[in-house]
Amino acid sequence: FVEQRGPGLRAALVAAYGPQVGLDAASEALAYGWEQWPRLSEMDNPAGYLYRVGQTAARRLVRPTPLFPVPSPQTLPEFEPGLLPALASLSEHQRVCVLLVHGFGWPIVEVASMLDISHSTARTHLLRGLQHLRDALEVHRAD
Repeated sequence: FVEQRGPGLRAALVAAYGPQVGLDAASEALAYGWEQWPRLSEMDNPAGYLYRVGQTAARRLVRPTPLFPVPSPQTLPEFEPGLLPALASLSEHQRVCVLLVHGFGWPIVEVASMLDISHSTARTHLLRGLQHLRDALEVHRAD
């Protein structure tokens, strides 16, 4: 289970809470899953349950640092400087959906399963998140 679903759980929590808190939360969730595996193995969606466990752990671990630390300009290719603050301003579900679908290339069905929400709800979060990013970055689609 950890080999199959662990990387996805880590990616989802990093997308939601940033690299430092997200990785710590994923570790706590997977440790909890290990301890509770007999009960979790009976669930329809143990990864979704562990995502919720990770959310609880992340809220305890939240640090007063920025969600996405700004890397030094020498280590990054050119990118829109307003992108990181715009991502940080999204709701948690919007940010997770946008990053997993467009950053990691996940299918929306997998994102919905990880977040334990319906496909249509995940799609709504994705579309609203993308619209918020377009508005924040003042990017508009050409008709």
